[in-house]
Amino acid sequence: MVGLVRHRCADRAVACVNNRLKVLRAERDWSQQDLAERLGVSRQSVNAIETGKYDPSLPLAFRIADVFGMTIEAIFVRD
Repeated sequence: MVGLVRHRCADRAVACVNNRLKVLRAERDWSQQDLAERLGVSRQSVNAIETGKYDPSLPLAFRIADVFGMTIEAIFVRD
């Protein structure tokens, strides 16, 4: 998947990152496909980020922040 980094939260050497994508999508009544189209990624990529399986690359995190009109820090929170 383009723009994704495998999430290794079980490896305690890596900081865990949670996100608010599902909530932000719901507030706008967007499906995963709607958000994927706005970001230029697959619906599967959006699902992988929402479920914590993958973290977005930095460029993708900036695109996500731009789509929601928020800062990266307001969307992605270190665990």
